[in-house]
Amino acid sequence: MKPYLAVFGLPESKKRSWLCSVFIAASLICGIYFLGFASVGKEYKEQKFTRWPVIGSMSGVKAAKCKNQRMPIGSEPLPSGIVAEASDLEMRPLWSASTKKEKRPMSLLAIAVGIQQKEVVNRIVGKFPSSDFIVMLFHYDGVVEKWGDLSWSDRAIHISAVNQTKWWFAKRFLHPDIVAEYDYVFIWDEDIGVENFNPSRYLSVVKEQGLEISQPALDRSKSEVHFPITARNRKSTVHRRMYKYKGKGRCFDNSTSPPCTGWVEIMAPVFSKAAWRCVWYMIQNDLIHAWGLDTQLGYCAQGDRAKNVGVVDSEYIVHLGLPTLGVFNKTEVP
Repeated sequence: MKPYLAVFGLPESKKRSWLCSVFIAASLICGIYFLGFASVGKEYKEQKFTRWPVIGSMSGVKAAKCKNQRMPIGSEPLPSGIVAEASDLEMRPLWSASTKKEKRPMSLLAIAVGIQQKEVVNRIVGKFPSSDFIVMLFHYDGVVEKWGDLSWSDRAIHISAVNQTKWWFAKRFLHPDIVAEYDYVFIWDEDIGVENFNPSRYLSVVKEQGLEISQPALDRSKSEVHFPITARNRKSTVHRRMYKYKGKGRCFDNSTSPPCTGWVEIMAPVFSKAAWRCVWYMIQNDLIHAWGLDTQLGYCAQGDRAKNVGVVDSEYIVHLGLPTLGVFNKTEVP
Protein backbone atom coordinates (compact mmCIF):
# COMPACT_ATOMS: atom_id res chain seq x y z
CA MET A 1 0.00 0.00 0.00
CA LYS A 2 1.36 3.41 -1.03
CA PRO A 3 2.08 5.80 1.80
CA TYR A 4 -0.42 8.82 2.14
CA LEU A 5 1.30 12.02 0.97
CA ALA A 6 0.60 14.85 3.42
CA VAL A 7 2.14 18.11 4.48
CA PHE A 8 3.12 16.54 7.65
CA GLY A 9 5.42 14.38 5.69
CA LEU A 10 7.38 17.34 4.31
CA PRO A 11 10.67 18.44 5.71
CA GLU A 12 10.42 21.05 8.45
CA SER A 13 11.82 23.94 6.33
CA LYS A 14 9.44 23.35 3.41
CA LYS A 15 6.50 22.94 5.77
CA ARG A 16 7.09 26.41 7.25
CA SER A 17 7.49 27.95 3.78
CA TRP A 18 4.23 26.38 2.58
CA LEU A 19 2.29 27.55 5.64
CA CYS A 20 3.61 31.10 5.20
CA SER A 21 2.43 31.12 1.58
CA VAL A 22 -1.04 29.92 2.59
CA PHE A 23 -1.25 32.56 5.34
CA ILE A 24 -0.18 35.35 2.98
CA ALA A 25 -2.68 34.25 0.31
CA ALA A 26 -5.50 34.04 2.85
CA SER A 27 -4.61 37.49 4.18
CA LEU A 28 -4.69 38.97 0.69
CA ILE A 29 -8.07 37.37 -0.05
CA CYS A 30 -9.55 38.66 3.23
CA GLY A 31 -8.14 42.14 2.65
CA ILE A 32 -9.60 42.33 -0.86
CA TYR A 33 -12.97 41.12 0.45
CA PHE A 34 -13.16 43.67 3.27
CA LEU A 35 -12.01 46.54 1.05
CA GLY A 36 -14.60 45.65 -1.55
CA PHE A 37 -17.37 45.34 1.06
CA ALA A 38 -16.47 48.73 2.56
CA SER A 39 -16.48 50.36 -0.88
CA VAL A 40 -19.88 48.90 -1.80
CA GLY A 41 -21.33 49.89 1.58
CA LYS A 42 -20.06 53.45 1.24
CA GLU A 43 -21.48 53.74 -2.27
CA TYR A 44 -24.84 52.38 -1.07
CA LYS A 45 -24.94 54.84 1.79
CA GLU A 46 -24.02 57.73 -0.50
CA GLN A 47 -26.75 56.73 -2.94
CA LYS A 48 -29.22 56.32 -0.10
CA PHE A 49 -28.46 59.71 1.44
CA THR A 50 -28.30 61.51 -1.89
CA ARG A 51 -31.76 60.13 -2.76
CA TRP A 52 -33.34 61.52 0.39
CA PRO A 53 -33.41 65.16 -0.82
CA VAL A 54 -34.86 63.96 -4.13
CA ILE A 55 -37.59 62.03 -2.36
CA GLY A 56 -38.16 65.01 -0.07
CA SER A 57 -38.42 67.39 -2.99
CA MET A 58 -40.81 65.04 -4.78
CA SER A 59 -42.97 64.90 -1.67
CA GLY A 60 -42.88 68.68 -1.49
CA VAL A 61 -44.01 68.96 -5.10
CA LYS A 62 -46.87 66.52 -4.48
CA ALA A 63 -47.89 68.38 -1.33
CA ALA A 64 -47.87 71.70 -3.16
CA LYS A 65 -49.90 70.20 -6.00
CA CYS A 66 -52.48 68.79 -3.57
CA LYS A 67 -52.62 72.13 -1.77
CA ASN A 68 -53.26 73.96 -5.04
CA GLN A 69 -56.01 71.50 -5.92
CA ARG A 70 -57.83 72.53 -2.74
CA MET A 71 -57.66 76.23 -3.66
CA PRO A 72 -60.46 77.89 -5.66
CA ILE A 73 -59.94 77.95 -9.41
CA GLY A 74 -58.02 81.05 -10.41
CA SER A 75 -56.44 81.61 -6.99
CA GLU A 76 -53.54 79.17 -7.41
CA PRO A 77 -50.88 81.89 -7.98
CA LEU A 78 -51.83 83.62 -4.72
CA PRO A 79 -50.47 82.86 -1.24
CA SER A 80 -52.97 80.66 0.56
CA GLY A 81 -53.19 83.10 3.45
CA ILE A 82 -54.63 85.86 1.27
CA VAL A 83 -57.40 83.79 -0.36
CA ALA A 84 -60.90 84.54 0.98
CA GLU A 85 -63.11 81.70 -0.23
CA ALA A 86 -66.37 83.05 1.21
CA SER A 87 -67.98 86.38 2.00
CA ASP A 88 -71.02 87.76 3.80
CA LEU A 89 -73.65 90.48 3.53
CA GLU A 90 -72.43 92.61 6.41
CA MET A 91 -72.20 96.30 5.55
CA ARG A 92 -68.89 98.10 6.13
CA PRO A 93 -68.44 101.74 7.22
CA LEU A 94 -67.52 104.06 4.37
CA TRP A 95 -65.27 106.58 6.14
CA SER A 96 -63.92 104.76 9.19
CA ALA A 97 -62.15 101.48 9.80
CA SER A 98 -64.21 98.43 10.62
CA THR A 99 -64.15 97.53 14.29
CA LYS A 100 -63.53 93.90 15.00
CA LYS A 101 -66.30 92.41 17.06
CA GLU A 102 -67.16 88.91 18.08
CA LYS A 103 -69.48 87.40 15.51
CA ARG A 104 -72.59 85.65 16.76
CA PRO A 105 -74.58 83.09 14.76
CA MET A 106 -76.74 84.87 12.20
CA SER A 107 -79.41 83.88 9.69
CA LEU A 108 -80.75 85.54 6.55
CA LEU A 109 -84.26 86.66 5.62
CA ALA A 110 -84.73 87.26 1.89
CA ILE A 111 -88.11 88.43 0.55
CA ALA A 112 -89.32 89.33 -2.93
CA VAL A 113 -91.29 92.56 -2.43
CA GLY A 114 -93.42 95.14 -4.19
CA ILE A 115 -94.36 98.54 -2.82
CA GLN A 116 -98.05 97.59 -2.62
CA GLN A 117 -97.26 95.12 0.18
CA LYS A 118 -95.08 97.53 2.13
CA GLU A 119 -97.09 97.29 5.36
CA VAL A 120 -97.23 93.49 5.25
CA VAL A 121 -93.47 93.29 4.68
CA ASN A 122 -92.88 95.78 7.48
CA ARG A 123 -94.70 93.48 9.90
CA ILE A 124 -92.67 90.49 8.69
CA VAL A 125 -89.29 92.20 9.07
CA GLY A 126 -90.33 93.57 12.46
CA LYS A 127 -90.47 90.00 13.75
CA PHE A 128 -86.83 89.32 12.86
CA PRO A 129 -84.41 90.96 15.36
CA SER A 130 -81.46 92.76 13.79
CA SER A 131 -79.11 91.08 16.26
CA ASP A 132 -79.85 87.68 14.73
CA PHE A 133 -80.91 88.32 11.13
CA ILE A 134 -79.70 90.04 7.98
CA VAL A 135 -82.57 91.30 5.81
CA MET A 136 -82.45 91.35 2.01
CA LEU A 137 -85.28 92.70 -0.15
CA PHE A 138 -85.70 91.73 -3.79
CA HIS A 139 -87.65 94.59 -5.41
CA TYR A 140 -89.49 93.10 -8.36
CA ASP A 141 -91.28 96.38 -9.20
CA GLY A 142 -88.21 98.62 -9.27
CA VAL A 143 -89.43 100.81 -6.40
CA VAL A 144 -86.73 101.19 -3.74
CA GLU A 145 -86.75 104.79 -2.45
CA LYS A 146 -90.26 104.56 -1.00
CA TRP A 147 -89.05 102.00 1.54
CA GLY A 148 -86.62 104.49 3.06
CA ASP A 149 -88.98 105.76 5.76
CA LEU A 150 -89.05 102.39 7.55
CA SER A 151 -86.78 102.19 10.61
CA TRP A 152 -84.97 99.08 9.41
CA SER A 153 -84.60 100.09 5.74
CA ASP A 154 -81.02 101.38 6.05
CA ARG A 155 -79.75 98.12 7.49
CA ALA A 156 -81.51 96.03 4.84
CA ILE A 157 -79.89 95.13 1.53
CA HIS A 158 -82.00 96.26 -1.43
CA ILE A 159 -81.70 94.63 -4.86
CA SER A 160 -83.91 95.75 -7.72
CA ALA A 161 -84.82 94.05 -11.00
CA VAL A 162 -88.23 94.60 -12.57
CA ASN A 163 -90.56 91.60 -12.94
CA GLN A 164 -88.13 88.98 -11.65
CA THR A 165 -89.10 86.28 -9.16
CA LYS A 166 -87.44 85.52 -5.85
CA TRP A 167 -85.77 82.44 -7.38
CA TRP A 168 -84.19 84.57 -10.10
CA PHE A 169 -82.81 86.84 -7.37
CA ALA A 170 -81.78 83.92 -5.15
CA LYS A 171 -79.81 82.20 -7.91
CA ARG A 172 -77.86 85.36 -8.68
CA PHE A 173 -77.39 86.97 -5.28
CA LEU A 174 -77.49 84.15 -2.72
CA HIS A 175 -74.55 82.06 -3.88
CA PRO A 176 -73.61 79.58 -1.10
CA ASP A 177 -70.17 81.17 -0.70
CA ILE A 178 -71.79 84.56 -0.14
CA VAL A 179 -74.25 83.34 2.48
CA ALA A 180 -71.88 80.82 4.07
CA GLU A 181 -71.82 82.87 7.28
CA TYR A 182 -75.52 82.33 7.91
CA ASP A 183 -76.87 79.25 9.65
CA TYR A 184 -80.33 79.41 8.06
CA VAL A 185 -81.76 81.07 4.96
CA PHE A 186 -85.42 82.15 4.88
CA ILE A 187 -86.62 82.70 1.29
CA TRP A 188 -90.15 84.00 1.68
CA ASP A 189 -92.96 85.49 -0.32
CA GLU A 190 -94.32 88.85 0.82
CA ASP A 191 -97.97 87.89 1.42
CA ILE A 192 -97.47 86.27 4.83
CA GLY A 193 -99.07 87.08 8.16
CA VAL A 194 -96.75 86.62 11.13
CA GLU A 195 -98.91 87.40 14.15
CA ASN A 196 -98.26 83.94 15.63
CA PHE A 197 -94.68 83.52 14.43
CA ASN A 198 -91.45 84.01 16.38
CA PRO A 199 -88.31 83.31 14.30
CA SER A 200 -86.06 82.67 17.31
CA ARG A 201 -88.42 80.06 18.76
CA TYR A 202 -88.88 78.65 15.28
CA LEU A 203 -85.16 78.05 14.83
CA SER A 204 -84.93 76.48 18.28
CA VAL A 205 -87.51 73.89 17.19
CA VAL A 206 -85.76 73.36 13.86
CA LYS A 207 -82.44 72.65 15.56
CA GLU A 208 -83.99 70.42 18.20
CA GLN A 209 -85.84 68.39 15.56
CA GLY A 210 -82.88 68.20 13.16
CA LEU A 211 -84.74 69.79 10.25
CA GLU A 212 -82.58 70.78 7.29
CA ILE A 213 -85.51 72.03 5.19
CA SER A 214 -88.66 73.35 6.85
CA GLN A 215 -91.51 75.83 6.81
CA PRO A 216 -93.92 77.29 9.35
CA ALA A 217 -97.34 75.64 9.30
CA LEU A 218 -100.30 77.54 7.83
CA ASP A 219 -103.24 78.62 9.94
CA ARG A 220 -106.07 76.51 8.51
CA SER A 221 -108.83 79.01 9.24
CA LYS A 222 -107.15 82.10 7.76
CA SER A 223 -104.82 80.80 5.06
CA GLU A 224 -105.06 79.90 1.44
CA VAL A 225 -103.89 76.28 1.78
CA HIS A 226 -102.84 74.60 -1.45
CA PHE A 227 -101.37 71.43 0.03
CA PRO A 228 -102.80 69.67 3.13
CA ILE A 229 -99.34 68.80 4.49
CA THR A 230 -98.64 72.51 5.11
CA ALA A 231 -101.73 73.01 7.32
CA ARG A 232 -101.15 73.35 11.04
CA ASN A 233 -101.62 70.40 13.38
CA ARG A 234 -102.67 71.81 16.74
CA LYS A 235 -101.57 68.69 18.63
CA SER A 236 -97.92 68.61 17.57
CA THR A 237 -94.80 70.74 17.52
CA VAL A 238 -93.65 69.44 14.14
CA HIS A 239 -95.14 67.09 11.57
CA ARG A 240 -93.31 65.40 8.72
CA ARG A 241 -96.10 63.64 6.81
CA MET A 242 -99.78 63.75 6.01
CA TYR A 243 -102.41 61.04 5.69
CA LYS A 244 -105.04 60.74 3.02
CA TYR A 245 -107.00 57.51 2.72
CA LYS A 246 -109.53 58.41 0.02
CA GLY A 247 -109.50 59.95 -3.43
CA LYS A 248 -106.47 60.72 -5.58
CA GLY A 249 -102.98 61.04 -4.17
CA ARG A 250 -103.47 58.85 -1.11
CA CYS A 251 -100.90 58.95 1.68
CA PHE A 252 -100.25 56.19 4.22
CA ASP A 253 -97.75 55.35 6.96
CA ASN A 254 -95.45 53.70 4.43
CA SER A 255 -95.55 56.55 1.88
CA THR A 256 -92.03 57.77 1.15
CA SER A 257 -92.42 60.46 -1.50
CA PRO A 258 -93.83 64.01 -1.62
CA PRO A 259 -96.33 65.45 -1.01
CA CYS A 260 -97.03 62.72 1.56
CA THR A 261 -93.71 63.27 3.34
CA GLY A 262 -90.42 65.12 2.90
CA TRP A 263 -92.16 68.14 1.43
CA VAL A 264 -92.54 71.90 2.03
CA GLU A 265 -94.10 74.59 -0.13
CA ILE A 266 -91.89 77.10 -1.95
CA MET A 267 -93.91 79.98 -0.47
CA ALA A 268 -92.00 80.21 2.84
CA PRO A 269 -89.16 77.66 2.95
CA VAL A 270 -86.31 77.75 5.45
CA PHE A 271 -83.00 76.06 4.58
CA SER A 272 -80.01 75.12 6.67
CA LYS A 273 -76.65 76.27 5.35
CA ALA A 274 -75.84 72.81 3.97
CA ALA A 275 -79.27 72.32 2.42
CA TRP A 276 -79.18 75.72 0.72
CA ARG A 277 -75.83 74.96 -0.91
CA CYS A 278 -77.46 71.92 -2.52
CA VAL A 279 -80.69 73.72 -3.46
CA TRP A 280 -78.79 76.61 -5.05
CA TYR A 281 -77.14 74.19 -7.46
CA MET A 282 -80.52 72.63 -8.21
CA ILE A 283 -82.05 75.96 -9.26
CA GLN A 284 -81.73 76.37 -13.01
CA ASN A 285 -80.88 79.74 -14.52
CA ASP A 286 -84.14 79.89 -16.46
CA LEU A 287 -86.30 79.00 -13.45
CA ILE A 288 -89.16 81.49 -13.07
CA HIS A 289 -92.00 80.58 -10.71
CA ALA A 290 -90.32 77.35 -9.51
CA TRP A 291 -93.45 75.26 -9.84
CA GLY A 292 -92.42 71.69 -9.16
CA LEU A 293 -89.22 72.63 -7.33
CA ASP A 294 -90.84 71.73 -4.01
CA THR A 295 -91.14 68.08 -5.07
CA GLN A 296 -87.37 67.92 -5.58
CA LEU A 297 -86.15 69.70 -2.43
CA GLY A 298 -85.93 66.41 -0.54
CA TYR A 299 -82.79 65.52 -2.50
CA CYS A 300 -81.06 68.27 -0.53
CA ALA A 301 -82.27 67.13 2.91
CA GLN A 302 -78.76 65.95 3.92
CA GLY A 303 -80.10 62.47 4.56
CA ASP A 304 -83.55 60.95 4.89
CA ARG A 305 -86.14 63.42 3.62
CA ALA A 306 -88.80 61.78 5.77
CA LYS A 307 -86.82 62.83 8.87
CA ASN A 308 -84.98 66.00 7.84
CA VAL A 309 -87.85 67.84 6.13
CA GLY A 310 -90.79 69.04 8.19
CA VAL A 311 -93.49 71.59 8.97
CA VAL A 312 -93.29 73.45 12.29
CA ASP A 313 -96.72 73.64 13.95
CA SER A 314 -95.80 75.54 17.10
CA GLU A 315 -94.78 78.64 15.11
CA TYR A 316 -97.26 79.22 12.33
CA ILE A 317 -98.13 81.82 9.71
CA VAL A 318 -101.02 82.95 7.53
CA HIS A 319 -100.83 82.76 3.75
CA LEU A 320 -102.76 85.85 2.69
CA GLY A 321 -102.87 84.87 -0.97
CA LEU A 322 -102.50 88.44 -2.24
CA PRO A 323 -101.81 89.27 -5.91
CA THR A 324 -98.15 90.24 -6.01
CA LEU A 325 -95.56 89.73 -8.75
CA GLY A 326 -96.55 91.28 -12.06
CA VAL A 327 -99.56 93.06 -10.55
CA PHE A 328 -98.57 96.66 -9.80
CA ASN A 329 -99.23 100.12 -11.10
CA LYS A 330 -96.58 100.77 -13.73
CA THR A 331 -97.07 104.52 -13.39
CA GLU A 332 -95.48 104.32 -9.94
CA VAL A 333 -92.26 102.81 -11.24
CA PRO A 334 -89.58 105.51 -11.49
